[in-house]
Amino acid sequence: MKTKLTAIALFTVTAVTVIFYPMLKSMTVNAQPTAPVTSNPVIDAPATLTNERPKIEVVFVLDTTGSMSGLIDAAKEKIWSIASSMASAQPAPEIKMGLVAYRDRGDAYVTQVIDLSSDLDTMFATLMDFSADGGGDGPESVNKALYDAVHGISWSQDSNSYKAVFLVGDAPPHMDYQDEQQFPEILNTAKTKDIVVNTIQCGQDNTTKQQWQQIAQLAKGSYFQVEQAGSAIAIETPFDDEIASLSKELDDTRLYYGTKEQKAKQSKKVEATNKLHDKSSVASRARRATYNSSKSGESNFLGEGELVEDFASGRIDLSTIDQDQLPEPMQALAPEEQKAEILGKAEKRKELKARINELAQQRQGFLKDKADKMENAEESLDYKLFGTISEQAQEKGISYKSAAPSL
Repeated sequence: MKTKLTAIALFTVTAVTVIFYPMLKSMTVNAQPTAPVTSNPVIDAPATLTNERPKIEVVFVLDTTGSMSGLIDAAKEKIWSIASSMASAQPAPEIKMGLVAYRDRGDAYVTQVIDLSSDLDTMFATLMDFSADGGGDGPESVNKALYDAVHGISWSQDSNSYKAVFLVGDAPPHMDYQDEQQFPEILNTAKTKDIVVNTIQCGQDNTTKQQWQQIAQLAKGSYFQVEQAGSAIAIETPFDDEIASLSKELDDTRLYYGTKEQKAKQSKKVEATNKLHDKSSVASRARRATYNSSKSGESNFLGEGELVEDFASGRIDLSTIDQDQLPEPMQALAPEEQKAEILGKAEKRKELKARINELAQQRQGFLKDKADKMENAEESLDYKLFGTISEQAQEKGISYKSAAPSL
């Protein structure tokens, strides 16, 4: 009996060793030396060391007075290129953009704020309505614009997010408005929120230069100067027409579902998309399609509550959705017909995306060849913006391998 018990005990010890020894060995190999506890929790680790995608939040603070017409037109054309440049990071970041338009007291408005959002379509549709007017009397309400950018924007609390303001204008701030905060105090708050403030001077005004340089220095940002019209590279390509046309077809594959309130929000996004298809240039629509085809651009393309994507990815089951929450044309269909409709859209979307990606690569190669042959391309708004963003984002673990922006 004793021999039998001994054998059982030996077998048990052996089994435990076989099962748990690899685990213990792995724990020993992977263990790190004990370090003193610091005040920095795991959330402060660079984004690339976590499973989360890095975040980029950029707000443009744009002078919209009469002298800025050229730059405003350039912004309307190049906002999608800027987004595509930011999207080229590894890993692909989540991108949100916002806008503060400003003029001065006595003009049609002092500031207008568009909050940070991944819905760039809606932001762009609003930007399309901006035109240059007013001004002409020297200093502008730069302090109010900066205040709104720092205090009136929904910046994230994520310390790993690259948060940046780009102040763009050609006139210095009013320092004689005693009833508002001035930029030194505003920039102190920006630093506590981990927001970098960069300045882009349009034109050659020396007073503006001094103030713009000071603002950038106080906010740990960069300063650079461009021509009055912005010096942006504007090149049309032989691929633009087809990409723009395919992009419209791709947008038409979207189906939205949800509550009445959710559908109202989705309807506004669709209206913004239709507006840019109707009124923006072919080149701009091609740039948008290029951005939407990137991993970062998915959120702008899809929005919230997009049925084709949610069904194809398995996130939702049609049987769990109330009929009145489905897209209206689908509500009268039988379940199998609804499924067939969605799968048809999904297949068409797949084909359109593949073709757009193919053309986008050819388009980028064409643009690179053109840019390589241009003199002083590095002095353009495109290159200076990309250089600033890629250098500053690096501090948040966001890496850009390309040496050139998307155009």
